Amino acid sequence: MFDFENSVQFAEKDLDLLTVGELLVDMISEDYGVSFENGTYHRYFGGSPANIAMNTKRLGIRPLVASAVGSDGLGQFLLEHLSRSGMDTSCVQQVDEATSLVVVTKSKSTPVPIFYRGADYRLAYTEELRAALLRTKIVHFSCWPLSRQPVRSAVEQVIRDARQNGTLVCFDPNYHPALWEKGEDGIEYIKSILPLVDIAKPSEDDAERLFGKDTPENQLQRFLDLGVKLVILTLGKDGALVSNGRETVKLETLATQVTDTTGAGDAFWSGFYAALVKGYPVRRALKFGLAVSAYKLQYTGAVVELPALETFQEKYPI
Repeated sequence: MFDFENSVQFAEKDLDLLTVGELLVDMISEDYGVSFENGTYHRYFGGSPANIAMNTKRLGIRPLVASAVGSDGLGQFLLEHLSRSGMDTSCVQQVDEATSLVVVTKSKSTPVPIFYRGADYRLAYTEELRAALLRTKIVHFSCWPLSRQPVRSAVEQVIRDARQNGTLVCFDPNYHPALWEKGEDGIEYIKSILPLVDIAKPSEDDAERLFGKDTPENQLQRFLDLGVKLVILTLGKDGALVSNGRETVKLETLATQVTDTTGAGDAFWSGFYAALVKGYPVRRALKFGLAVSAYKLQYTGAVVELPALETFQEKYPI
């Protein structure tokens, strides 16, 4: 049970967070639009788990990212970006596939992506990855690696080992049908994973893709009924609705300026994880998540220069 007024108690380990999944390039349009009519796109570091790892390092905790990139120029761009930021790249595997790419229009609402996948789903469960998992307090993954083999099998093994070793299992159920092979029932597969998850953070769009249209309260309950212990339903400009199965709380957004929504969910996870690891009670950690997301929304791109976590208390009502 996650009590909103209490901190999460972690065993002492030398890693705080292991993120497992895609490391890729985001090509984001220079201008706003939804039909990809823009002629100019700019290259950004991307991939949700990698974004979260980068963010949390800047917020003052110890992350590691496990991903796969191609042995090509874009893969080198991503590795160099990690290295310049002081990130350990020992669990980033280089494979004989093109580095994955997402083309997305700059947006003040939900971005519209086009996916070009290659290396990201070739991540293997290696001894290096297993050793990292045993060293961490929290493991995080999303729907991306679950949508294709062979990386799906690697993540399934990650989940099994994490549960066996008392590691907190956190899942971003960002289901998108375009990521799955034709004829495969991705929705039912995601539902089969949810009973193994401690914390999930769906957006309204995510919940609707998985369960159909419904009220936020009913969407929360669907995740709880499937066994998730803490559900954070983000509601865009309306903040977030959070339940631990016993109590439900509504949190208002802290955003006052929206320039680009790319990576806003990753920023929320980042602030939330950093605050949990630093010992803040769950309710306050959720507010840190909203604050970091609000800060990120002012800038274009999924990863921005973040100040230390504690400085958000000066900028936002936490």
